[in-house]
Amino acid sequence: MKIGLTGGIATGKSTIARMLVEQGAYLVDADQVAREVVLPGEPALEAIASLFGQAVLQEDGSLNRQALGSIVFQDRALLAKLESITHPAIRKRMQERIHSYLAQNPGGLAVADVPLLYETGQEALYDGIMVAYVPEQLQLERLMARNAMPKEEAQRRIRLQMDIEEKKRRADWVIDNSGSLEDTRRQLELFWTSQVLS
Repeated sequence: MKIGLTGGIATGKSTIARMLVEQGAYLVDADQVAREVVLPGEPALEAIASLFGQAVLQEDGSLNRQALGSIVFQDRALLAKLESITHPAIRKRMQERIHSYLAQNPGGLAVADVPLLYETGQEALYDGIMVAYVPEQLQLERLMARNAMPKEEAQRRIRLQMDIEEKKRRADWVIDNSGSLEDTRRQLELFWTSQVLS
């Protein structure tokens, strides 16, 4: 089985991913794959350099994230062009890894950790979607504490993503991460016995 794992900023998605791995799941992390597909020699990096010019490359040929960021975060159209290069490359590599794992482990669980899964319309790629959930007020408090961030900035970051209640409504499985770690672990054990071992 392959599932997509998503949530909102500061809802504890990484904690849930780690616990699933501890239970035996195979994890593919979209953020990690996103860094891989823009390494020197990768087709996506070549496409980025040909679109944005050599100014987005370091002297050693690697991506200059700061330079690229300063270009695309000022212009939504350019950001969309960048995403049209990186998103398909990330998706393709993630699916290849998942298929390879499941071919060797037919009864296994592959988990794709994708922060913007709903926002990028990837639900159909998975057998089901698990959402890491906490109420927005707790999300706000955790983000402010974790990143030492003022309330207004934390609210702005949260609003950049789809509303957590909407993600919860769409999910096949909701893991309520607002309690203790033991509470989260219990929910995941229940998921594991009912979905993976059944």
